[in-house]
Amino acid sequence: MLYYSVVFFIIAIVAALLGFGGIAGAATGIAKILFFVFLLLFVLSLFFSKPRS
Repeated sequence: MLYYSVVFFIIAIVAALLGFGGIAGAATGIAKILFFVFLLLFVLSLFFSKPRS
């Protein structure tokens, strides 16, 4: 999921450089959402994972 967040961020940068503001804004929004979902799932996995013996 973090990979897709980085991909959308790169798409946003390229779209912004080429002058496509709407696409850049949408890609940035998607990248932010994916990043925060990844962060939430990562923190939850840290709290609810079984300790190794």
